[in-house]
Amino acid sequence: MFDWWFRIKFWKRVAAGFVLGALAGWIFGPNADAWFSPLGDLYVTLIKMIAVPLVFFAVINAVASLSGQKSIAALAGRTFLWFALTAILAVGVGLLFGWLIQPGAGVGTLKIASDYSPKDVPSALDMLMNLVPANPFQALGGAASAELSDGTKVLVPRNGTVLQVIFFAGLVGFAMVKLGEKVAGVRKLVGEASEVMIQVTRYVLEFTPLGTFGLIAALVGGYGFDQLRPLLMFVVALYAACAFHMAVVYSSLLLLHGLNPLKFFRGAAPAMEVGFVASSSFAALPVSLRSATHNLGVDKDYAAFAVPLGATIKMDGCGAIYPALAAVFISQYAGIELSLTQYLIIALASVLGSFGTAGVPGTAVIMATVVLSAAGLPLETIGYLYAIDRVLDMMRTMTNVTGQVLVPVLVAKETGMLDRAIYEAAPTNVGLREGDPS
Repeated sequence: MFDWWFRIKFWKRVAAGFVLGALAGWIFGPNADAWFSPLGDLYVTLIKMIAVPLVFFAVINAVASLSGQKSIAALAGRTFLWFALTAILAVGVGLLFGWLIQPGAGVGTLKIASDYSPKDVPSALDMLMNLVPANPFQALGGAASAELSDGTKVLVPRNGTVLQVIFFAGLVGFAMVKLGEKVAGVRKLVGEASEVMIQVTRYVLEFTPLGTFGLIAALVGGYGFDQLRPLLMFVVALYAACAFHMAVVYSSLLLLHGLNPLKFFRGAAPAMEVGFVASSSFAALPVSLRSATHNLGVDKDYAAFAVPLGATIKMDGCGAIYPALAAVFISQYAGIELSLTQYLIIALASVLGSFGTAGVPGTAVIMATVVLSAAGLPLETIGYLYAIDRVLDMMRTMTNVTGQVLVPVLVAKETGMLDRAIYEAAPTNVGLREGDPS
């Protein structure tokens, strides 16, 4: 009965959900939140259900498989290097668009969002200690729903859950390698469990268009233009900076690696769409993983390690562009002339802080707090931007997710772990149909 629907490309179904959701939100206004948000909430809950077990089995399987082929340490080092390099470029883009657009100049008196409260920034030692789960079973059940200032529910990892899961799964994988044939049956079982989770992921991702419809309808219906008007130039600056970073910076890196950028964006489109709608890298993780492997040809074992890691520490939008742009905006609004030293501090704090706040809910606000504090700018002014954070977070997260797919593609190309035929074909259905290869 619904074959016609499933024959439509995945990204087109998600786009249709987005457009129809925006239309429903505009037509029904505030009522759209009560009527359609349950669809979005159910979608977020389904993603919450599959994300952690998917990562757990995939990482164990990846470590056990990669150890005999490639140096895991070398792959991890190369991945981290590209995480850092692209973050540095993202900070530069944020500062550049702050200078060009001047979003803080000529803005009238702003009010701090009524529900804004200062964020506690965890120490570097706390974050390091939190990588090791005191109870791995608690870590496996540690994803949680959080509510944003406008009442929208998003999925966040609690207390660095994903990093804890990766840490524990990595240890289990290394143990299986050490034990060799003694645990051949367990290794086979883990591989089969990983395949089962991939199939479950296919089922859940089919719900993405409906989830998109519910999330966007609730957002458009509950959000008034009055909240955006005073800070419209900041919204424009952020969206322009993120678009430039994806379209120009990422495309340039792909061209330097001999890869067609259009193929990349075609293959990454499903993950980008989910990131934009759900405003959560964690929520987009399953489709990001499928986009990297099925659509873009990244080796499945390497992607199982790199994509989940990127979903927790690779934050070009939230951790680099936004804090840099926010610092420039606040300095312009407050009439503070930034020195060269302050610009350098902003850049350094943005890059290092994005790794240090991995897995912390509200990463963008935390990051902005870190950067403003380091640069000596008034911390309370971040509350001006908090009222429109949901609108900002959509574009920030899409940028995050795009980078989380990009880096594995670049590293896979450098290390011979990219299937060029799949990349050039760049399918967009993330292997949802029964006949698709996994």
